Amino acid sequence: MLLTAVLIAVAVVIPVPYAVTSPGPTRDVLGSENGAPLIRISGAETYPSTGQLRLTTVSGTGGPGYPSSLAGVLRGWFDPTSVVDPAEAVVPKGQTQQQIDAANSQEMTSSQENATVAALTQLGYTVPATLTVAGTQDGTDAATKLHKGDVLEQLDGTMLADYQTLVRKLEAVTPGSTVTLTVRRDGADVQVPIVTSKRPDGRALIGVVIDPTFTFPVKVDISIDGIGGPSAGTMFALGIVDKLTPADEANGAKIAGTGTMDVTGEVGPIGGIRQKLVGARRDGADWFLAPASNCDEVVGHVPAGLHVVKVATLSDAVAAMTAIGKGAGGSLPTCTR
Repeated sequence: MLLTAVLIAVAVVIPVPYAVTSPGPTRDVLGSENGAPLIRISGAETYPSTGQLRLTTVSGTGGPGYPSSLAGVLRGWFDPTSVVDPAEAVVPKGQTQQQIDAANSQEMTSSQENATVAALTQLGYTVPATLTVAGTQDGTDAATKLHKGDVLEQLDGTMLADYQTLVRKLEAVTPGSTVTLTVRRDGADVQVPIVTSKRPDGRALIGVVIDPTFTFPVKVDISIDGIGGPSAGTMFALGIVDKLTPADEANGAKIAGTGTMDVTGEVGPIGGIRQKLVGARRDGADWFLAPASNCDEVVGHVPAGLHVVKVATLSDAVAAMTAIGKGAGGSLPTCTR
């Protein structure tokens, strides 16, 4: 009898090859972290904010350094708010804990930088940037003509002083047409004709991967411990906008959300949104800003009392925050089948 009990106890704690994803903690980006504001801004006047803007997370086991136990997997199977998957479906085989932690940290750093650029641009600031080529896309004309380390200076004679200028210029280009890039290469200016390709959304692309270096007109520091990945970008950007505007957009509302943010202000999809919805409601949120591209995962999985608003851009998210703060959230678009 004792031996059986011991064997059962051992079996319960033995690591098993499954990953468990559950609702994780949330953090109010308008609040404090370790006694200091989570978002600190200098170089511009800031304004008090009320309400909450909560980033949301998932908690997971099953990766290197965080093995799942049989007991944890069994709990996950019977917990409707958790998901159990084979570990290899969640964590790339062969990756170490150090590699995963480093990647998550880098994604968080990039997320904060992108959110800062997007928020300042939303507020009318120009954020100068040096646009350095980090790589090219196979099969594009740029792959044979641009070199790693080239600095993009002009597009068809227009100075590329910031990332947004490049985006605006490309929006006016017909895919398949030729543009002329002036690049700084080995200390000299070189003109490079590039035949553009077509993005899935029909817009023109050059086929270049850019590593931008930004010069920020306002200093923004975001301090947060224990969280990695890119999915808090939208909430970081909203927090920056709220702090830099005289109006108290949130106005006491309890808003949570998720979504990546790129420097052009586009909200991107994330993983674990069903668990994030649960975590948001658990921590008191009444509203949730969800990436429009995640809507198919949202429908039918919204906790009672939580109202979901779909957003595709930072402008959408700011408009939603403002409407909710004014008590007009009921007219905002939501996720539907």
